[in-house]
Amino acid sequence: MTASGTEEGALDLDLDKLFAARLHAARARPYLATALFALHTLASRRVPTMAVDRHWRCYVSPGFVDRTPVEELAGVWVHEVSHLLRDHHGRSERVARERGLTGPAERLRMNIAADCEINDDAFGEGLVRPEGAVTPQFLHLPPGELMEEYLTRFRLGPRTQSLAWLDCGSGADGGDRDWDLGPEGAHGLSAQERDAVRFRVAQGINARPGRAPRGWKRWAEEAFHPPQPWRELLGAAVRSAASGPGAGEDYTYGRPSRRAACLPGVVLPSLRRRPPRVFVVIDTSGSVSDAELGSALLEVSAISRAVGGRRDLVTVAACDAAARVAHPLCRAEGISLMGGGGTDLRSGFAAALRARPRPDVVVVLTDGQTPWPDTRPPCRTVVGLFPRHGGDGSWDEDDPDYVPDAPPAWARVVEIGTTTGAGR
Repeated sequence: MTASGTEEGALDLDLDKLFAARLHAARARPYLATALFALHTLASRRVPTMAVDRHWRCYVSPGFVDRTPVEELAGVWVHEVSHLLRDHHGRSERVARERGLTGPAERLRMNIAADCEINDDAFGEGLVRPEGAVTPQFLHLPPGELMEEYLTRFRLGPRTQSLAWLDCGSGADGGDRDWDLGPEGAHGLSAQERDAVRFRVAQGINARPGRAPRGWKRWAEEAFHPPQPWRELLGAAVRSAASGPGAGEDYTYGRPSRRAACLPGVVLPSLRRRPPRVFVVIDTSGSVSDAELGSALLEVSAISRAVGGRRDLVTVAACDAAARVAHPLCRAEGISLMGGGGTDLRSGFAAALRARPRPDVVVVLTDGQTPWPDTRPPCRTVVGLFPRHGGDGSWDEDDPDYVPDAPPAWARVVEIGTTTGAGR
């Protein structure tokens, strides 16, 4: 898929230099080689540097190639393919719908946020940072965050004025361009081909994780986890909580109210739904294995994605017989899962209901060996059960005849790690 073309007549694109830069990028980041060589290049004078569309076409400015050293071009190759691997176009579309972001200014802001996610650890170790690459430090933002988080931390203004030229294409922010060839154009990858490329890249990172930056390790861990009925159930519970009266609602002046036409001269805010707040209680008692705790952390990452990447809306507390300190979610691998004693998750429920603001959904990850609250909490509850097999001593090593109470009827329940869920 290395053929080059043009959508606007013959352009003098230095293919030798461009492909030499791609080879340099593949040598510096061998785990990205499959993705780099899957991109189909097209010459275009309508892009400022290089840009990608969601169908894995890469549009290249001939003038940019002429004036840019090969070492910097290699960094641009890595940057552009990173947008596609990390699904920035799909994530941007979801964020735009959930937060009511419209117009070119918001698309630029999403492009900048996506660039910050990529560029904080993309360069060095044989890869030169291209001139003008946007980093979190440039915007006085912390490194290591996701695009969705960066979007909440900055607005367009004097500091971003120099970035008005930035355009990495629809592959970065989900907005179609008039120079995109679209889904019917030639040389695009199908959805299955795109998934195959991501799978090969994730395999390469997991096979030699010591060579990949932290952001890529996190991506590879989460990119191709087997689909779980548990996650579908969680998504349904989250959507149900968000649709309840008053849940997840807020007012914004970013989009005027339709009722403003009835009151000339008065600016009225519109009502906007936000993703619900989620409080996760993780069972850290002695009956929960280290492997199951690791699975719980992966589920926390899935929960974060289920609320649109808004980690500020997810709080996590470890609980055995007593609830530990509840922490806002930074990243799943940084959560301290302390415990090891007996189990009484009622203290975890109490901690969730004391939280301010109060959560819309409580998610409990447990093996089920716990007393449950006597009364239904005033919010949605989802229980993820680690599978156990009663009668063989695995319920309680001190009492083989012990069988724990089933979760209450008011909770949505599914077994984690099974192919069929017990959702109800």
